[in-house]
Amino acid sequence: MQLPGVLLLSKYIIQGGREINGVIRIGGAKNSVLPIFAATILSGRKSIIHDCPILKDVEIMIDILKVLGCSVKREGHTVIIDTSGYIEYEVPDILVRKMRSSIVLLGALISRVKKAKICFPGGCDIGPRPIDLHLKGLEQLGVKINESHGTIYCEASDLKGADIHLDYPSVGATENILLASVFAKGTTTIRNAAKEPEIGDLQNFLNIIGAKVSGAGTNNIRVEGVKSLNDGEHTIIPDRIVAGTYMAAAASTGGNLELQNINVEHMQPIIAKLKEMGCDIYFKDGSMHITSPKRLRAVDIVRTLPYPGFPTDMQAPIVALLSKAKGTSIMIETVFENRFKHVEDLICMGANIKVDGRIAIIRGRSRLTGANVTARDLRGGAALVLAGLSAEGTTVLDAVEHIDRGYEDIHLHLQQLGADIVRI
Repeated sequence: MQLPGVLLLSKYIIQGGREINGVIRIGGAKNSVLPIFAATILSGRKSIIHDCPILKDVEIMIDILKVLGCSVKREGHTVIIDTSGYIEYEVPDILVRKMRSSIVLLGALISRVKKAKICFPGGCDIGPRPIDLHLKGLEQLGVKINESHGTIYCEASDLKGADIHLDYPSVGATENILLASVFAKGTTTIRNAAKEPEIGDLQNFLNIIGAKVSGAGTNNIRVEGVKSLNDGEHTIIPDRIVAGTYMAAAASTGGNLELQNINVEHMQPIIAKLKEMGCDIYFKDGSMHITSPKRLRAVDIVRTLPYPGFPTDMQAPIVALLSKAKGTSIMIETVFENRFKHVEDLICMGANIKVDGRIAIIRGRSRLTGANVTARDLRGGAALVLAGLSAEGTTVLDAVEHIDRGYEDIHLHLQQLGADIVRI
């Protein structure tokens, strides 16, 4: 696993044509771990977080917490965070620029130390992701904000609850406002809030440590301000995107896979599309089973939407599957405007895809062929792994460090499931 600050250029060598079969346990969700790690700052106590994946983004967040003054200890997939000491308010630029999710520290620091300084965040280049909704919501709580030369300065001597309406159900904005309002005087209501399962997980953790939050998973989240928080212990929800990716790996190769540690409700949008493509999916003894036909069927339209719609993070893997499906499919990306970078590499492998703005028209081919391709972002890289698994011949995938941001040792898990994939 590549750690922050260490430059290790790696590639995957994939020999296609091997079925993905077997059993895999799905670990904790990256998109839950990061805001919950930020939330530990609020308590000023000790938090024990279980089922934390060993990922590049998670390690960056741990590094940030340490720099801010937290004591952090990892024991396998359990992370123990003590935030009882002095907490710095300035987040180092070099770490923020590596990971967009670090912006959620804004709300946590405002809540704990009443001020924050952070640069505009980095992460995958998948199009503009403005944080104006974050800042607008924080201002309504009484935060004074100054932006200068790519840096955001925030001060909040007296946070007061507010009725906040989001113009768009942004996950990050919902998380930041939620964290900033935990100690605010009175009641805060976040209307048109994001409904993603990871918001519910954050709510559950906050309530474990003594916050008063309700409504996650609905349009309106309500936060009653408290004066202090407690120690807490929490287990992260399973990663629905990782689960969907392994399901897609089985589907792309005509395989048969059992997935353990699954929240079926969180998976419904993905399950619906894979069933439409011809996969047989059923549940037994708490596990999910997927059996794929030898060739998938095309689907008329897949449209990415905020939860409970089809997740944008599964767009690229599904495009890879549809590249070999029988018939023509249309993928409409409504969340991010620059999220078809993987298409160029899929075309190099023989896919027939035409992109017009946020719409991709995919005419399924009976076969793809191995090629030299590059992971240009996290989910696009995962899509190229899937394409390589089902292609004829050898695929060489460069820049797999992007994939490390969201998948823990994906090549080793795929090897155990029958894939011919190595990392060099």
